[in-house]
Amino acid sequence: MIDLSTIVKAYDVRGTVPDQLNEQVAGALGRAFAQTLRERGEDRGTIVVAHDMRESGPALVAAFTDGVRAEGVNVVNAGLGSTDLLYYASGVLDVPGAMFTASHNPAQYNGIKLCYSGAKPVGQATGLSTIRETAQALLDAGTPVPAPSGTIEQRELLADYAAHLRTLVDLSGVRPLKVVVDAGNGMGGYTVPAVLGDAVLPALPLDIVPLYFELDGSFPNHEANPLEPANLVDLQQAVVKEGADLGLAFDGDADRCFVVDADGNPVSPSAVTALVATRELAKHPGSTIIHNLITSAAVPEIVREHGGTPVRTRVGHSFIKAEMAATGAVFGGEHSAHYYFRDFWGADTGMLAAMHVLAALGEQPGPLSELGRRFERYAASGEINSVVSDQPASLAKVRAHFAGQPQDELDGLTVSFDDGAWINLRASNTEPLLRLNVEAPGVERMSQLRDEVLKLVRG
Repeated sequence: MIDLSTIVKAYDVRGTVPDQLNEQVAGALGRAFAQTLRERGEDRGTIVVAHDMRESGPALVAAFTDGVRAEGVNVVNAGLGSTDLLYYASGVLDVPGAMFTASHNPAQYNGIKLCYSGAKPVGQATGLSTIRETAQALLDAGTPVPAPSGTIEQRELLADYAAHLRTLVDLSGVRPLKVVVDAGNGMGGYTVPAVLGDAVLPALPLDIVPLYFELDGSFPNHEANPLEPANLVDLQQAVVKEGADLGLAFDGDADRCFVVDADGNPVSPSAVTALVATRELAKHPGSTIIHNLITSAAVPEIVREHGGTPVRTRVGHSFIKAEMAATGAVFGGEHSAHYYFRDFWGADTGMLAAMHVLAALGEQPGPLSELGRRFERYAASGEINSVVSDQPASLAKVRAHFAGQPQDELDGLTVSFDDGAWINLRASNTEPLLRLNVEAPGVERMSQLRDEVLKLVRG
């Protein structure tokens, strides 16, 4: 018996192949997606699909598209692509989309990220639960997929995607920069040569040093998850060895980008969020900037100092995108290195954020370490995971311990302190984990709060 509740998560579909996610499941999800589009008035008669470099991708795409076409919906198959290339396709073609990827998960995983036309997110509250229920009913009934009646078209979109990004950030006039890029054998190895190199467009004043650009869904060098410090080590060493100006690391589906300076030190995603926010506010004075509640307190401070309006929201792309649509925000950033742009249909693209960093660095003479210090004001713990069998009980213990301090529960538990320090403890949507983030004016105070909370959580 296949139970889709184990793989249909808060924002996407994610599971191991073939025991949780296989061609039968993909076909049912394709039919359910098409039916849900019709019921919600989102049917454009066509959807676009793409997949990352995982070996299971093409077969899952074929089964999914058979399911979609069985419902009379046409399919544009963009083939290999990053998640933000799929969002570009959904935006420019104005059709719903399905990206087959498990992002940074290990090789045995695959998944599906769904969106409505214009790259609008599909989450549990906006149709994903309906898709799960419909697909589950189809699987339980064992009804064979009807013969496809919709058409299928293969379309190459990489060059158009690259050209579009170059219209949003002009790098042609920056000073020459040497950039090490770690693609982690993921889709950055496909998109970086097109956007930042000269594979399809005229060369930029960038000397790209490639690291693990070979597409390989088994991830032979390291996991394509730059959020884990161990996966940044190769990039950090290469930047110093090459005498590069900076380094960029992309995750498996290349929708997230991490940055290191010339000394190999990471530039926090909060600092990148603040940097990009100031650039967007310079173009769109007085605009709204979205930040999730895990980003540094420096982000809303800097946004206000530059005349913008910061809006705090929950963690997760569906929440960020919904808030961007509701407020008309020009930009949004998360601690996990997801960056969202109004000029990119409100969707997240690590490549565009990387281009802003390159432009900011290349438009002035100093090193990235000096530029980054303008946006780093506090000491942060980074995200610390604890395996917890009873998440509500552990949260209640921390809540009671800090009962005298201001608290809110926008996403998990956030506790604020008079000196500007704060903690956030929230449950994982997919694993028996509690995720802790702590920030304070100094390292000593941050460490004290971090250890105090971990003692409560871990006993």
